[in-house]
Amino acid sequence: MSGQAVRQYGFYFDSSLCSGCKACQGACKDKNDLAVGVLWRRVYEIAGGRWKKNGNVWVPDIFAYFLSMACHHCENPVCLPSCPTKAIFKRMDGVVLIDTFACIGCRYCEWACPYGAMQFDERKRWVTKCDFCADYLDEGKPPACVSACPMRALEFGDISDLRKKYGGTSEVFPLPEAKTCEPALVIKPHRSAARATKETAEVENWEEI
Repeated sequence: MSGQAVRQYGFYFDSSLCSGCKACQGACKDKNDLAVGVLWRRVYEIAGGRWKKNGNVWVPDIFAYFLSMACHHCENPVCLPSCPTKAIFKRMDGVVLIDTFACIGCRYCEWACPYGAMQFDERKRWVTKCDFCADYLDEGKPPACVSACPMRALEFGDISDLRKKYGGTSEVFPLPEAKTCEPALVIKPHRSAARATKETAEVENWEEI
C-alpha cells in the first residue's frame, strides 16, 4: 500500500553513545542474509584534527566519532519518483520499501539517493535497502539493529515523537542538507561533530561502507 502516510516511523541515533562496535551493522546483515558488499546499515568512522604545538612539544589535537546510518525512510523520498517501474513505494506507517519483482535493476534510485542507502545486489540483480525490519514491526518487535546495540544508541518510533523527546538534528557531517528529502532521522551529535564543520574531517572507512 502506498500514499500519504498516517504515521512516520523513523530512527533516533545518539552519536555520543556509539562506540563504533558495528553490532547494528552485523545484526542487519545477519537478519537479512545480505551478500558480500551489500550493507543496509553502515557505520561511518569520521575523524579529523591536527598536530598542535604546546611550548616546545607537538601534541595531537584530534577528534573522532561514529555515525550508524541506514535508509532514513524519508518523508519526501527522492528515490521513489526516480524509479521508472514504480517499484518503490511507501507504506502508511512511512516505511519505504522496494517491490523486487518490479525492480529492473536500472539503479536510478541508487544515483538519486543522497545517503547511499540503495544497495545493488549483484547476486540477485536488483536494488535492495533497509526495510526497517517491516516484518518485525508487524509483529510488534523492534528492528534488528535497534535490539543489537549494546550502548542503546539506536531507537525507533514515530519521528514526531522522537523529535519532541530528543530534539537533535539530521544534519551531521558528512550527511547532506535535510531539506533534500526530509529524512525520518534524529541524531544527537557527538561533541566533536561541531569541529568537523569547521576543520578538516574525513570519513576514514570509505572502503568498508
